[in-house]
Amino acid sequence: MTDAIPLAGVIGSPIGHSKSPMLHGHWLRRYGIRGHYIPMNVAAGDLEDVIRTLPKMGFVGLNVTIPHKELVLGIADLVTDRAALIGAANTLIFRKDGKIHADNTDGYGFVENLRQGAPDWEPTSGPAAVIGAGGAARAIIASLIDVGVNEIRLTNRTKTRADGLRQEFGTKVTVVDWVQAGNMFEGAATIVNTSSLGMVGKPEMRLPLDAISKDAVVNDLVYTPLETKLLAHARAAGCRTVDGLGMLLHQAVPGFERWFGLRPEVDDALRNAILK
Repeated sequence: MTDAIPLAGVIGSPIGHSKSPMLHGHWLRRYGIRGHYIPMNVAAGDLEDVIRTLPKMGFVGLNVTIPHKELVLGIADLVTDRAALIGAANTLIFRKDGKIHADNTDGYGFVENLRQGAPDWEPTSGPAAVIGAGGAARAIIASLIDVGVNEIRLTNRTKTRADGLRQEFGTKVTVVDWVQAGNMFEGAATIVNTSSLGMVGKPEMRLPLDAISKDAVVNDLVYTPLETKLLAHARAAGCRTVDGLGMLLHQAVPGFERWFGLRPEVDDALRNAILK
């Protein structure tokens, strides 16, 4: 009874929308781990004080969400290469030597979701087409390059943001004007929507989708609704489709393993628990 009970949580502002407490709570109960996962609404001005105080209270790590994912890079003692490349961290590990380790597992979650949802996905089989140029796109582009995609066609409603990512990631990224975006689907082996288009409460995606090949794997990071119009069109065309919920689930795996010492499984029971 003298053993410390490991604590973890998620910090952001606001935080009420986060599904992370439900997700990690499911795993803690499933594996019978004596730990807790707590949502915390933390203002930007208090962020560093809170992060440096939490290890003294028994916390072993944190998830980080909007608007703190960039700010924590300046607080961490160690930053992984992928977090530095993406320019944001979503996972903090409080090490026993007192150092704060920052990582970004969004790209890992994206790739593992595709591998689970489309087991025969071959990233090197052709170009990837990516819609959107926000924070999520950075993680997706970095992970696509990491798994061997040689050509990434990128489009965004505001072209200057896409141009910025082209400058950062180099010649493997080609920017396509928004008015010509429908053309970039032709011959694309992987298609990913990283934007909020199609999400409940957001504008619909109105890009022409006729050029999407039935051989493509199509993924939408939006998971409310679970099947967007992009995925519905792709499924009707015979494509393999992968919804966005799995990325949320898979990105949580590395943090849980580091904090609680057990690698959790992403399965139907977890999906059903989150969807409820």
